[in-house]
Amino acid sequence: MNIFKAIFHSSLGKKYIMGLTGLALFGFVIGHMVGNLQIFLGQDKLNAYGAFLKSMPKLLWVARIGLLACVGLHIWAAVKLVRENRAARPDRYAQVKRMGTSFASRTMIWSGLIVFAFIVYHLFDFTIAPDYTGHDDKGRHDIFKMVVLGFSNPFSAIFYLIANCLLCIHLSHGVKSLFQSLGLSTGQFRSLFNGIASATAWIIFIGNTSIPLAVLLGFGKEVLK
Repeated sequence: MNIFKAIFHSSLGKKYIMGLTGLALFGFVIGHMVGNLQIFLGQDKLNAYGAFLKSMPKLLWVARIGLLACVGLHIWAAVKLVRENRAARPDRYAQVKRMGTSFASRTMIWSGLIVFAFIVYHLFDFTIAPDYTGHDDKGRHDIFKMVVLGFSNPFSAIFYLIANCLLCIHLSHGVKSLFQSLGLSTGQFRSLFNGIASATAWIIFIGNTSIPLAVLLGFGKEVLK
């Protein structure tokens, strides 16, 4: 109990919580993107992928609950650290100095909260209460048609694009901070790992946003006829 108390009450412990939960969420984002990109392999491939996931309902719900727990802990640790940092500096500086800080680092808490709101909306829209619950000719939930139908709505597509922009801004700084916390981003390796973090964020942004953009440009619309 003393170990858990130390972790949850010390600044260092909260930073470890942020790092570990951030790493888990980063892994989920990569896996989620790879799974979703199967839409470009066609209706059969994506629906087969969805059927495979649904064949393990208990494991799927454990993963969902674990994901939400990680998001909750990540936000809790971030908010606590921000409050502690502000409490340690009760007097406002006459002039805010932003040298050496990036836009991503200054907006981490806000982009994180907005991304959390997007996750809740996305889960509700595509998992809990989707607009389309039909099946394909093999009796599988037609995820392909659901995604095409969902992103045919410009509001949903634009919201998804904006949310992914904020997600990748958040990730670009978060991954850099993770490398730094692990002691990897130091000295001559700093620029290398910062580059890896930025490149990874861009890859995720391009991969995720390619789906709604493709649908808006007409991809998959034949299933709506």
